[in-house]
Amino acid sequence: MQYFNFIGIYKAKGKYKKTYRDAKQSYLNRIRWAVSMFYFGMGLSFATWASRIPNIKADLQLSDGELGTILFALPVGQLTMMFFSGKLVTRFGSDRILTLSALLYAFSLTNIGLAQNAWQLALGLVFFGIFGNLTNISINTQGIYTEGLFRRAIMSSFHGMWSLAGFTGAIVGLGMLALKITTYMHFVIVAFVVLALVGINVKYLIKAKEKVRVEKKKTFRKPDMSLVLLGVIGFCSMASEGIMFDWSGVYFKDVVKAPGPLIIIGYTSFMIMMASGRFFGDYLINKFGRKTVMQISGVMISSGLYMAVIFPYIIPCTIAFMIVGLGVSTVIPTLYSIAGKHPTIPTGEALTAVSSVSFLGFLMGPPVIGHISELFGLQFSFAFIGMFGILIAFLVKRVKAME
Repeated sequence: MQYFNFIGIYKAKGKYKKTYRDAKQSYLNRIRWAVSMFYFGMGLSFATWASRIPNIKADLQLSDGELGTILFALPVGQLTMMFFSGKLVTRFGSDRILTLSALLYAFSLTNIGLAQNAWQLALGLVFFGIFGNLTNISINTQGIYTEGLFRRAIMSSFHGMWSLAGFTGAIVGLGMLALKITTYMHFVIVAFVVLALVGINVKYLIKAKEKVRVEKKKTFRKPDMSLVLLGVIGFCSMASEGIMFDWSGVYFKDVVKAPGPLIIIGYTSFMIMMASGRFFGDYLINKFGRKTVMQISGVMISSGLYMAVIFPYIIPCTIAFMIVGLGVSTVIPTLYSIAGKHPTIPTGEALTAVSSVSFLGFLMGPPVIGHISELFGLQFSFAFIGMFGILIAFLVKRVKAME
């Protein structure tokens, strides 16, 4: 709670340079494409790591519980950086921070591929979490700025690019496995792709200044409850999303008993539907309203997870994971769009508050699943996370900005 109190002392919003306000539509479209490519690069980096988890688990001879413990290293890195990301973005600009953090994020991915034992893997994941948080805050700040230039909802499409990258990462991972390319070389190849994306698009990032006025500190300041609530909803959604990334392959291998390369079909079907839902998400929100779409999304998340638990077979589980993908698709883009337009808190700071808490669900959900699985089995773990979708549908009613 102290973090939310701290950001409450800021009273400012981003200010665009005149260059952007007077820009032609073609140039604005190029900016949107550039920001989309950064989302794609970040998604590709994470999906590349996720696609190799079953292999790394087998290579290092880790049990579910041991893998779960090591996966806690990601949220450790996330927590380490979350108190600084917003301040850095506000102080130095999201364009500069994004450029640096995206490169470091890709480089930290290659270090994971060098791990020869559990502690090296954990250390690599800590840095992956640190640079992932910094990239996450700066890239979503750029997304909010770009949405402001277009003056209409486009945030879901940015996250759609992240999801599309996840699908691409899964396909590339399957190809790398078929070609018997080592984990390290796989990660290096992807790092060079991200490097190229940064080099081509960096000059089109938005340069917007945050004019910050610091008020006199008080002994106690009530946390901004709207951001707290948005963060909790995001946590539930991204915990559901996180287990799809880290455990869908293991679920298809150990529970569904899918043969050979088919173990990746669950993850792939999830990513296809999540990406599709995000590309159509803005249209659905404009037509039916945020609250209705978010409540339906929560119900779909729970329904899909419980379907996978009750019917642990290839076809039903594939359909179930598709439903979960549709369910989580619009939740996070909607939350970030609301948070980024907070009337009194700078975009980077508000996004840090909401996205960091949300991303903790993405990072902490998978290791918790590992420990629950060790005690009660993987199906019970999925059933436990299934409750989060119901919680989302309930909490959405309490968010005034959803109206």
